[in-house]
Amino acid sequence: MASDGLKKEIQNALDNATLSRTLGNFCKTYPQRRLNVYKDVDFNEVQGQIKEVKSYAAQHVDEMIEKFTANCEKRGGHVFHAKSTEEAMEFVRNLVKEKGVKSIIKSKSMASEEIHMNQVLGDDGVLVQETDLGEFIISLEENTPVHMVMPALHLNKEEVADLFTDYTKTKNEPIISEEVKTARRVMREKFVTADMGVSGANVAVAETGTVFTMTNEGNGRMVGTLPKIHLYVFGIEKFVDKLTDARHIFKALPRNGTAQRLTAYLSLYTGATQVVTDKETDEKETKEFYTVILDDPGRRKILEDKEYSQMFNCIRCGACLDVCPAFALVGGHVYGSKVYTGGIGTLLSHFLVDEERAAQIQNICLQCGRCKEVCGGGIPITDLIMKLREENVAKNPNPVKKFALDAVSNRKLFHSMLRIAAVAQEPFSKGKPMIRHLPMFLSGLTDGRSFPTIAQVPFRDEFPEIVQDVKEVKGKIAMFAGCLLDFVYTDLAKDVIANLNSIGYVVEFPMDQGCCGCPASSLGDVENATLQAKMNIEAMHAEDYDYIVSACPSCTHQLKKYQEFFEEGTEMYARAKELGDKAFDFCKLFHMLGGVSNEGDSKEMKVTYHDSCHLCRSLHVVNEQRELLTSTPGVELVEMNEHDNCCGFAGSYSVLNPEIAGEILEKKINNIKDTGADVVAVDCPGCMMQIRGGLDARGIDIKVKHTAEILAEKRGLV
Repeated sequence: MASDGLKKEIQNALDNATLSRTLGNFCKTYPQRRLNVYKDVDFNEVQGQIKEVKSYAAQHVDEMIEKFTANCEKRGGHVFHAKSTEEAMEFVRNLVKEKGVKSIIKSKSMASEEIHMNQVLGDDGVLVQETDLGEFIISLEENTPVHMVMPALHLNKEEVADLFTDYTKTKNEPIISEEVKTARRVMREKFVTADMGVSGANVAVAETGTVFTMTNEGNGRMVGTLPKIHLYVFGIEKFVDKLTDARHIFKALPRNGTAQRLTAYLSLYTGATQVVTDKETDEKETKEFYTVILDDPGRRKILEDKEYSQMFNCIRCGACLDVCPAFALVGGHVYGSKVYTGGIGTLLSHFLVDEERAAQIQNICLQCGRCKEVCGGGIPITDLIMKLREENVAKNPNPVKKFALDAVSNRKLFHSMLRIAAVAQEPFSKGKPMIRHLPMFLSGLTDGRSFPTIAQVPFRDEFPEIVQDVKEVKGKIAMFAGCLLDFVYTDLAKDVIANLNSIGYVVEFPMDQGCCGCPASSLGDVENATLQAKMNIEAMHAEDYDYIVSACPSCTHQLKKYQEFFEEGTEMYARAKELGDKAFDFCKLFHMLGGVSNEGDSKEMKVTYHDSCHLCRSLHVVNEQRELLTSTPGVELVEMNEHDNCCGFAGSYSVLNPEIAGEILEKKINNIKDTGADVVAVDCPGCMMQIRGGLDARGIDIKVKHTAEILAEKRGLV
């Protein structure tokens, strides 16, 4: 659960109408615009090339530093290899003093923010002027970036006009073209009179000693060309080996960053140069060139770990922010540190900026996995955040969460508690299938949604009475029900069996199964997740079945993950792998075994479909359920906008972060309503609970049904 301070930050962001509008509109339109600019480019191919060149550089980082230094200095440049942020800043301070620098112009550099350059030099009496338009605006606001690529995205033109009015002491109208003219007018004098230019690097090339800067406004080129001294500050993660390696990064960076094919300016700088300083006499002087390479302990710690080292593949495009449902709501001032923002920003902040802040904001991550789909460097961002979460939990366990997860891991205790709750819920359910209000610490369960009642008779008690009349048996399948099918959606479990029976498969239910362990995993409790893996491996006896079926993608995902908890080569690893290999989500398995049919009652049913995060991104099942639905007579499938956006459930997330989850749910419900559908089809009981609860709480008469329910009903199986 978020701290009180972070909760207040979250609520303030959600209450900020301007932030909601500007950030929300950008993030809503970004995915399609990004797809449009990749029409003629194979993103997966480019991503693979970026991973290759960046991984090579990371694995040979000392060689990169040595080669870059030699090649830069051979061309008259000066290279300082800083082993800490303090060492880097001390070098910059001494250089500024030695050269008598009084004014500096900067082109956006996140590395310089790490070493607190503006603040330190400002305290020394040096004027440091940000020239990137967004950075300039937020410097007037005395704020930090809301986004790594578009730092002032949270402000509207009226707010910018007010900031410019205060700064220039003349009235500025809220007209974007006029605001740009104001910025240009203010900057012109700064560019001409500055003693030093400071840049951040998009890429640093070892074989030539070249650094690249990519900008849209031209400010970066002015910073690099007009002052007599040019200083670059960048981290060791910016290296590539060869000049040709850089082309892969620049093929993806503008497309991922701002959904553009190209940026306006791509500048390369290699060492010191002779420049004309007097156009009348053609007199020339040497333009001094310095680079500070940040090679601090945090970056080395990243490289020490095989998994975390993938962070060096980051090209700082910000695409992971643009598709993140949580970021779209709260922005980088909440979901970030004072330097880096969003999911990748959480990871970078942990190692490079503020470990305590990173520990707080990593819980904002929904684990929906959208960031992994668009990452230019192919970084498994959500997996690394989970790794970070696990490490945090191991160091600082939360006693309340630990107690709850310990209880869930004890199958008999947990199931007894659910049976007791089925009786105790009566005063709140009043005999109805949904509970609209729960008291005290349970109130989060009904915040903006109704909560389903627990079944009076769990599925495990009903299973022995289920008649399976299969004429020609093709095989035997074990059902893994998970908590929701076993104790809440018991009719859905019966529908799954009826569907599989209809195509010749007998279904068995191993009684010793319990919670899959996904809640423990998502909260970083590896100990309990491992205990539950052992319990279910023993219970399911995968070796006795042709397949294992689950009607919950989160459970299926977790079953396939079990082998990660055991050492390769051990008996438990082998058993976990067999279970994972045989585990399929219902719609995937049913489709695979010949479930597509034109059987149905032909009654009209207008259906829209919500893709669960685990099903579409972890299990990569997208088309099978749609074919099952559209082949059923009477079903009209209408796709909703943002059909693969998270519904806000995300396991325990909706309880621990109800403010964010509630806003995400609201967007999902609006998209559902816009389709005019009678039914929302889902394949995840958690999504069903979230969306059905949200619709019920709002009094909206749209049904929410699992694909297995729709098929069983339409085919007359139940």
